[in-house]
Amino acid sequence: MTFINGMIAAVPTKDREAYMAHVQKAWPIFRDLGATRMVEGWGVDVQKGKVTDLLSAVQAKPDETVAYSWIEWPDRATADAAWAKMMSGEAGQEMGEMPFDGSRMIFGGFEPIYEQGSLDGAGYVQGFLAAVPEANREAYVKMADDAWPMFERLGCVANVENWGVDVPRGEKTDMYRATKAEDGEAVIFSWNAWPDRATCDAAAEQMMEEMKDFDASDMPFDGMRMMWGGFEKIFDSAEAG
Repeated sequence: MTFINGMIAAVPTKDREAYMAHVQKAWPIFRDLGATRMVEGWGVDVQKGKVTDLLSAVQAKPDETVAYSWIEWPDRATADAAWAKMMSGEAGQEMGEMPFDGSRMIFGGFEPIYEQGSLDGAGYVQGFLAAVPEANREAYVKMADDAWPMFERLGCVANVENWGVDVPRGEKTDMYRATKAEDGEAVIFSWNAWPDRATCDAAAEQMMEEMKDFDASDMPFDGMRMMWGGFEKIFDSAEAG
């Protein structure tokens, strides 16, 4: 079963090119360790929220940009073996120093629970992070499935929902703290893909109009603690050649 490592970090905005160079060095290493795809998004529409937001999640500074990325593996065993080699120094030394503060990066391991469409060719990604009661897993999947026809009608080309199964606690930050997760809740790392930002923005306006009478109390999780942002897709190994 496909396994996802999801990561969110704050990168000095001036170091975008250095970050891209780091990504391009990293992909061959992960590929040789068994990864099947790596995608990187650069924040272009990440805003402060009332309860939670992606900026606070990684303690981003005014001169930093949020990066939203993931690595796909054929299964969890392959991912675990790869990270063990990375941590032991057997692999990855050539990547060099990270061009951002790794101590503020939040990450976790996820299993996909809902997938529609294709990321291929998409230029813009909306990335989400949320906490969902573990007992509501099936209700969450049903919610995603019910919503997909509307998203697709408005131009969305893919939706992937991933359920946290290996989300570590951190010293400075982590995904549990970011989402204010309570006991018995799992972290969700998900994304919608769009041809471009203009299509996404137009869809958001249309959804606001169509859903103005929507009863949020029916949602199977606390939407006030969900956070999201818009990201330009700056690297996709499937398109890198």
